[in-house]
Amino acid sequence: MTIASYAIFRGPGQPLEMATQPLPACGPGEALVALSLATICGSDLHTLDGRRNEPTPCVLGHEGTGRVIALGTGRNPTLLGARVTWTLADNCGECQPCREWDLPQKCDHLFKYGHASLTSGSGLNGCYASHLTLRAGTTIVPLPDSLPDTVAAPANCALATMVAATEWLPTPCRLAVIQGAGLLGLYGCALLRDHGVERVIVVDTNPDRLALVTAFGGEPAVASAASLVPPGRADAVFEVAGTSAVVPEGIRLLRLGGYYAFIGMVHPATQLELTGETFVRRCLTVRGFHNYAPRHLIRGVEFLERQRSAHPWTQLVSPAYPLAQITDAFTAARTQRWARVSVRP
Repeated sequence: MTIASYAIFRGPGQPLEMATQPLPACGPGEALVALSLATICGSDLHTLDGRRNEPTPCVLGHEGTGRVIALGTGRNPTLLGARVTWTLADNCGECQPCREWDLPQKCDHLFKYGHASLTSGSGLNGCYASHLTLRAGTTIVPLPDSLPDTVAAPANCALATMVAATEWLPTPCRLAVIQGAGLLGLYGCALLRDHGVERVIVVDTNPDRLALVTAFGGEPAVASAASLVPPGRADAVFEVAGTSAVVPEGIRLLRLGGYYAFIGMVHPATQLELTGETFVRRCLTVRGFHNYAPRHLIRGVEFLERQRSAHPWTQLVSPAYPLAQITDAFTAARTQRWARVSVRP
């Protein structure tokens, strides 16, 4: 194939438009990937609906798998032909966030797949396409044959982010609460159990989402964890619901010296009404997480390989829609029937 096809997003309220272009040559350090599967993240829905702004026109989509079909100079030649995933962000490796602060996902020169204009680079910048150009600062992670595309495709967003958030557990950590049973919450549940956390309570209001919690090692709780967790008993609480309304209960549940991870509230309508005294007197640790460093994706793939038979991973992702039916795929994603809806070129 010498032609790439992709779905162009021109702005909220406008239909996605299929287009084609010749395959580009790889520059130094680049890799050209033939995509095999992409999945629809909640952030893609937010962009399509106008809840977040991205440069347009662009190709959306940052979760995916594919096979490397061409390499630029400087890339490891063993990657050619490999089935891979990749970090959702490209970073320079030289600025302070990259070198000193352990925050390459906040690089001064950050580039994020699915969030860039068609005029940037080759234009093949998103996963709702047949091909993707990976830039020189992107970490490429080979995938074992034992992990099907449906299991591996969402790893470079939700899973790697939760790997980062669960890296900071307090000691001891025997009881954790996750606020939200979407993909972040289910991944977090499985990761915490893998870390040895004895009980993980997962809270949501959606019965379809809660129905999966037990299979990933957790205990479902409808709307509130109060009936399962007395105040001041949780070692850690993870907010992945995307709303500040859950924070007061999370604070009440935490023990002295407890840990609160903010992960889902990546939009402005998340004002908090808390006193500083709450954190000071109870010696709480609060940390925000947005995306991840390359090591977290590597560990995420290793985790999936190690736990491939422990949980029903394939139930999280829908049967694939053809790329030409991307609009139907977005419609299916809005129903929340699946943790992820998939698209195949």
